[in-house]
Amino acid sequence: MRIKDLPERDRPRERLLDRGPEALSDRELLALLLGSGTSGCDAVELAGQLIARHGGLYELSRTAPHELSSGTPGLGPAKAARIAAAFQLGRRAVSPKAERPRVRGSADLAAIAAPLLHGLRHERVVVVTCDSAGAVLRTAVLTEGATDRSLIPVRDVLALVLAVGGTAFGVAHNHPTGAVAPSEPDRRATARLAMGAEAVGLRFLDHVVVTDGEWKRVPYS
Repeated sequence: MRIKDLPERDRPRERLLDRGPEALSDRELLALLLGSGTSGCDAVELAGQLIARHGGLYELSRTAPHELSSGTPGLGPAKAARIAAAFQLGRRAVSPKAERPRVRGSADLAAIAAPLLHGLRHERVVVVTCDSAGAVLRTAVLTEGATDRSLIPVRDVLALVLAVGGTAFGVAHNHPTGAVAPSEPDRRATARLAMGAEAVGLRFLDHVVVTDGEWKRVPYS
């Protein structure tokens, strides 16, 4: 299905304007920069191919413009220049004096994730990626789910953390019902996250449930 064939509320540009850029995936954000795809491949698909071709968003951000357009059908100099310019603006927008927030405990994790979880009628999973000192490298929406089930794909969580270059991470999600008590599936997901992190050499910080008024840690042992 092409982007223009999607319902208007599901198109990346409309979703960004309605819910903010945090609601979009990496490839959707990149698709907005591309503007268009090629025959048989819409902008979102082209963006996904570009990210995969370069081994992740971080590696893509470090790629020279002439290399971006080399060997990628549908990506000419103009689109490559827009991508390079956007990444450069992002780097310049970060003040060298600004101290990144740190995750020192469950409360910090909940506070950092809360702005992305408040006021939702559906479930959302947020991943907070940190360096070895707990400084936040990236806070990203991983999945958007239904009102009655949890969507925490462990493999996708770990892939996201590794792609950003993080060494530690925490996960937060909301309960659309407003109930802050962790469910049994939440506990099982937390156990899988901890096991997966250990298997790939990452430090699992915590998993919290965040509602509009409070938060609660999800135990797993």
